[in-house]
Amino acid sequence: MNAPLPWRFPAVFNARTAALLVAVLLLFGYTGQRVEIGRMLALSGEAVLAEAGLVDHSQVAGGLASTLSQLVPIQLSSRREVSRIENFDPGRLPLFAHIKTVETRVSELDPDTLRHEERVVRTAWLVEPFGYAFHVAAKMIETIEIALWGTLIAVLIGLPLALFGARNVTPHPAVRTAARAASAFLRAVPELVSALFLVVAYGFGPIAGVLALGLHAAGFLGKFYADDIEDADPRPQAALAAMGAGRLTIWRTAVLPQILPQHIACTLYTFDRNVRMGAVIGLVGAGGIGQELKGRFDMYEYGHVGTILIAIFLVILTLDLIASRARRAWR
Repeated sequence: MNAPLPWRFPAVFNARTAALLVAVLLLFGYTGQRVEIGRMLALSGEAVLAEAGLVDHSQVAGGLASTLSQLVPIQLSSRREVSRIENFDPGRLPLFAHIKTVETRVSELDPDTLRHEERVVRTAWLVEPFGYAFHVAAKMIETIEIALWGTLIAVLIGLPLALFGARNVTPHPAVRTAARAASAFLRAVPELVSALFLVVAYGFGPIAGVLALGLHAAGFLGKFYADDIEDADPRPQAALAAMGAGRLTIWRTAVLPQILPQHIACTLYTFDRNVRMGAVIGLVGAGGIGQELKGRFDMYEYGHVGTILIAIFLVILTLDLIASRARRAWR
């Protein structure tokens, strides 16, 4: 009869784990003071107590309630003064649109009598019940287009960086270090910062947005792709190497089939992130829905802001569902 193997579950908590846990707690304790975590918890707790009716006033609850209450009702319609529409044709109105005349009493100084006199001014407005919703939809399509091209640029730059940065594809350490450093540099420059420089170079519009998203995401894809390539099962690679296959042939036939689902997942996540960041870089003039968001926010038109936020949420939710189906299809 064979003796039982001397095997047991490895201890989860030991002296090394305890020391590491203490070090982590000390790190969080030190950095928490610097980023005012204690004040954040105090203000958040006060807001919760205010909502529960246990305290009279909360700065956080009051500020959030004041801002959020102005987001509704959301703005769907739009109106434009007819006299300011170039080549306006009353016989060819947009779908669902109608003309509304508004009478306004204005007080003007009569140059003959030198007295202020009131008169009625009639202004014709073109009212489109879903005009602003269509405008936001067009801006969201532009944002998706910016994100799509930014993702394509990221793949075109990130994949070569990954091949040069993967140990099992590129043997020379200097080339690997250079490729990894290039990926790190691209990741180190946030999209918002690069968009500021690119807007100066290319002007306001989507070009700066496409390049800002593409360059930053290329750094992430260069790292993620390279890590996936290095984590691939080495046995098929060794078998092909023993048969005299080259490194690119090994990558194409033994590595890529293993990591293609991970590459697709990373690329889809990058596209999802680019759509969300496309709304941010628009704040500095790089095109997309962000420019519209900043303009409405600066004019305190929170109903329009609410419409934009709902549109962004619906687009992100739709992309998430599409990405989930795509990942299942490639498994």
